[in-house]
Amino acid sequence: MTSQDKAQAISARPVIVNPCHLHDPTPNGYSTAVITPASGRLTFISGQGGQDQTGALSPDFGEQVKQAYANLAAVIDALGAHPDQVVKLTVLVVDHDMSKLGVLTETVSRMFGAGLPAQTLVPVQKLAIDPMLFEVEAVVCLD
Repeated sequence: MTSQDKAQAISARPVIVNPCHLHDPTPNGYSTAVITPASGRLTFISGQGGQDQTGALSPDFGEQVKQAYANLAAVIDALGAHPDQVVKLTVLVVDHDMSKLGVLTETVSRMFGAGLPAQTLVPVQKLAIDPMLFEVEAVVCLD
């Protein structure tokens, strides 16, 4: 593979940008910006909640987060994509407080490793289904 081929292969993947003169967001489970390649197609994944295959929701916030990210991973896999192709997450958290941030950061770091997507956390009063405590939607850059 020539250096030009390598550069094209690298540019075919999203590039994470965390400017050094800004606060480092990675300990909080996100990146400041992600550049999508010109050849990439964007796919928008609807919000995934913590329902299991039967539609049941655990009353536990951590379990809902874990299941929601498992659901998100299943959609990403169904697209033929990988977590490193996720460029943006939006998370909705009912009655957000700092204790929930640790659960979120740990789960995102486990799924995405060092390739953290851009992310916005939105505290909300409630979601579509009363016992739902968490929802995550994603933008994926397909090659």
